[in-house]
Amino acid sequence: MSKDPSLERYSRQMRFGGILEKGQRKLLEARVTLCGCGALGTVIANALVRAGVGFVRIVDRDFIENHNLQRQVLFDEADIAANLPKAEAAARKLRIVNSSVTVEAVVTDIDRTNILELSKDADIILDGTDNFEIRYLINDVSVKFGKPWVYGGSIGSHGQTMTIIPGQTPCLRCVFEAAPAPGEAGTCETAGVLAPIVSIIASFQVAECLKILTGQPETINRELVYIDVWENISRRIKIAPLLGKVDCPCCQRKKFEWLEGDQGSQTTSLCGRNAVQVAHRVASKLNFEEMASHLKLMGGEVSFNRFLLKFTAEGHEFTVFPDGRAIIKGTSDLDKARVLYAKYIGH
Repeated sequence: MSKDPSLERYSRQMRFGGILEKGQRKLLEARVTLCGCGALGTVIANALVRAGVGFVRIVDRDFIENHNLQRQVLFDEADIAANLPKAEAAARKLRIVNSSVTVEAVVTDIDRTNILELSKDADIILDGTDNFEIRYLINDVSVKFGKPWVYGGSIGSHGQTMTIIPGQTPCLRCVFEAAPAPGEAGTCETAGVLAPIVSIIASFQVAECLKILTGQPETINRELVYIDVWENISRRIKIAPLLGKVDCPCCQRKKFEWLEGDQGSQTTSLCGRNAVQVAHRVASKLNFEEMASHLKLMGGEVSFNRFLLKFTAEGHEFTVFPDGRAIIKGTSDLDKARVLYAKYIGH
């Protein structure tokens, strides 16, 4: 066992034959981009930082609400009171957990305009999101630039995960060529979600990540893993034979439809929230002080800090971010959300 005192905190991990000191040093040099810091993302981020992954970039567009605390393990009531975005709150906690690694918080919506910048220096991308639009974007980047990623999703009592190494495994679109249509798949609101399945799927994702980052891709899972903790079901679906055998638009035809903007939208209905996100990027950051003064003239309550601004109008709660995005609560109607955004925030 190493006598290096900087490695002492990882001594139990290094006793495992799959890691050892050689693997630990690789982890300390590794860089990860984590897309999403909700249920899956908080479990993933916590495990990565404790394992000593040297650089973890946490990207998330959202802020913390009371109902998140049931399963999003890095947050507490004080974060809600402080109006902290998820990425920032997670990064603050994790820097206290392990000050020897770098945790970067990026509060933004992942889309085709920024995903390359967010992931270009990462060794691997991990999926902590709750929507297929971002997953297909990640998949496009993965296949186009040969970067591995790990998909994961959970809803109700079940979840699934698969590992994608371009050229070695099928990509996401080999298995799921198109995203589920609205209403086809359950949401957090319609089906709920249990914390245990979140932790199980996220832990599978982290284990796969550690295999890849320590240079052992031959050990990865090459099947689609499906688990239901309530129905006591565990399945491993053989997907490896799909590699090169299906007419995949992404990895076979090299059509990167999500990255090139042929697919996707700027307005998103948020999972289980009765809320809509309207993304409207501006040339410069919003001036919250100026916005607040105008909004207060309308007689409503307005609060803001450097991370976000909140106000209520027409029975809807608005949360506005410096990059011009807004989450409008109280509607799932995309057109209505766009109208409200234009009325109170601008075109």
